[in-house]
Amino acid sequence: MTAIAKALPQEKLTTGEALALFDELETVDIDSMLGRWQGAGLQTGHRLDGLLEACHWYGKEFLDADRVHPLLFTDQQGHLFKVNPRLMPMGLATRVAVPRTILAGRLFLMLKPLLRTATSRARLRMTEYRGKLSATMIYDDLPINDVFRKVDQNTLLGVMDLKGVEQPFFFILRRDAGILPGTEGQGRGAEVRLSHG
Repeated sequence: MTAIAKALPQEKLTTGEALALFDELETVDIDSMLGRWQGAGLQTGHRLDGLLEACHWYGKEFLDADRVHPLLFTDQQGHLFKVNPRLMPMGLATRVAVPRTILAGRLFLMLKPLLRTATSRARLRMTEYRGKLSATMIYDDLPINDVFRKVDQNTLLGVMDLKGVEQPFFFILRRDAGILPGTEGQGRGAEVRLSHG
């Protein structure tokens, strides 16, 4: 793991600093994206900072270019479940302060039966963003593109480009070492029990 990869979650950056870092990083191709990734926000003063983590965000899963699960969360028992992004109030959360509390996280989990899905809700394509062609996750039902750059083989820096919101949201993805590319979702339903240790 590179020094940049180790420092990313602890660093608080301005949007300008995060964009400068993003611009310096190498692009990533679609094949390199395949697998399950654990996510964490990169603090830049964005309204979404800390919100996904408060709701027990796990990360993302890329099965192939046309089958992507953009939002994975964990429940109280440590089960992984996939959420339909269309049912998430992303636009509202960028305009209104949403509490990042244990209570808010519990409320989110109570909505699990309404939010969960087994269906892919995004796809991967190569798009140009800030002058470079790189892997991009395009949501099926929302005007959101998540563009990725490579920190190292197992770490990505992502930027969420939401139409109508000027400030981008930054996040880090780390490859889930327990999942081999090409085996994601095999023999599983919508929920997966996470193994720790």
